[in-house]
Amino acid sequence: SGGRRLSPWLAPSPGKRWTELFFLAYSPSWIIWCLCILVPFKIYERLGKWGYMSLGLIAALPCALLPLLLQPVAEREKPLSQRYWVKANAWIAVFSFIGNYFWTHYFYRVLGATYTFPAHNLNQASCLHREPGVPITLYFMTHAYFCLYHALANVLIRRTRHAVATYGAAAQAVAEGVLVFLLAYATAYGETLTIAHFPYYSFKDRSRMYSVGSLFYAIYFFVSFPMFYRMDEALRAKPYTLWRAVVDALAAGMLVTCLLDFWRIGLGGIVDTPGAGGLPWM
Repeated sequence: SGGRRLSPWLAPSPGKRWTELFFLAYSPSWIIWCLCILVPFKIYERLGKWGYMSLGLIAALPCALLPLLLQPVAEREKPLSQRYWVKANAWIAVFSFIGNYFWTHYFYRVLGATYTFPAHNLNQASCLHREPGVPITLYFMTHAYFCLYHALANVLIRRTRHAVATYGAAAQAVAEGVLVFLLAYATAYGETLTIAHFPYYSFKDRSRMYSVGSLFYAIYFFVSFPMFYRMDEALRAKPYTLWRAVVDALAAGMLVTCLLDFWRIGLGGIVDTPGAGGLPWM
């Protein structure tokens, strides 16, 4: 309104701006609970299958339910499917589902990861070589993680593009590429490091997981950060439909799957694991 200029950190679209700020404001609640209470005091030792499931639900559901209750003013009159927070949650939900259902098996085969906490598992029967399935609670925890990661990435990409805007579109593309690479690797490394004290998520070679495995994990974000950022970013562009957001997330998922498999074929695993040469989810 008026001639007021927005901060270069903030999205020009009111609905997108509200959603990013909401994700950033909400995330400390589950971070404090998990990293400052649950793990240090070993409360996880008293959680069974349903306890872990509840933990994931408690972290993820507010990402979708609180915006519905808070009703951001900028989008109050829009149909539900046109609200940015709905599209953002749908995008993240699709991308994180693909990541857990398919890519977790790359972690088992290529990176030598293991989950050993009691959990309800999905797609366990499809795994050869006695691999576990994927704990269902991880689908929910990943949603909470990724809402934070992608909101933060949006803010940083926007600020970076604004900082070099006077040098032209090519400079913006290069600056964004450098930022995405560094941010993706830092995100992957940071997540791996912060859960190091949780004993039921382990690696055969933790040192190589920190250095090389984090680069493998960063492939997720090399693709997803710039693709998620462009959704409803340009005010003059037609807003995404909910269907387009879902299709865009599916496309991002397919691209990441290709890149992960190129790594598997070209570079192999960072540790020796049974069946490492086959498709991880077959």
